[in-house]
Amino acid sequence: MSADTSPFAIFDSVTLKRGAFCVFQGLSLVLSERRIALVGLNGSGKSSLLRMLNGLLLPNDGAVTVFGLDSRKDQRKLPRHVGMVFQNPDHQMIFPTVLEELSFAPRQLGASRADADALARDLLARNGCADWAERPVALLSEGQKQLVCLLAVSIASPQLLLCDEPFAGLDLSLRLHFSRHIAASPSHVVMVSHDLEAIADFERAIWLEKGAVMADGAPQDVLPRYRAFAASRAAQLTAAAL
Repeated sequence: MSADTSPFAIFDSVTLKRGAFCVFQGLSLVLSERRIALVGLNGSGKSSLLRMLNGLLLPNDGAVTVFGLDSRKDQRKLPRHVGMVFQNPDHQMIFPTVLEELSFAPRQLGASRADADALARDLLARNGCADWAERPVALLSEGQKQLVCLLAVSIASPQLLLCDEPFAGLDLSLRLHFSRHIAASPSHVVMVSHDLEAIADFERAIWLEKGAVMADGAPQDVLPRYRAFAASRAAQLTAAAL
């Protein structure tokens, strides 16, 4: 587990527009903690912030720097340092079998097919999934697909692991296993989650609302405030529907 507390990502006066909609206006953040949670209502900018960390979205103004790489100038270099688990595993998986999905990243990094396959089989075995290697990914449950996506990203040992609502579709056993995998990972982790229990022991929580930082600090301070806000919003919606 890394004890390094130097910044791994810096958002410097970032403005991001998607069409006519402004997601962020002058956002500045310095990220250094090992596990950071992003919370907020739908449409608050959480997923957009994640995608700026791996260069899938680029700022219109300002700069995003990740491990010293400018996301605009060094966009193609970011995948060697940043891995991402998407909310929908079907948007991520590209190979017909689990073994092929896991061995792809090591082969991209220069491993032979035999070494990549051996690495993939070992990772599956260590996660209790040794018999998944030859399974078609199309026959996996949604939770199993999500776990395969996590392993496929983790096998390359990225310095930064991004997770966009990874617990969607997971049963309790897979959710607990996923959480333990994240806890043991040496990578920095930035996770979007509506499951507040799963992120309660993270080092930092950032609450976004309409592209602005509403609260930023220890989860025990931020999450109760966000929960109260969400409960208030729910009461307003219920009252309006009556």
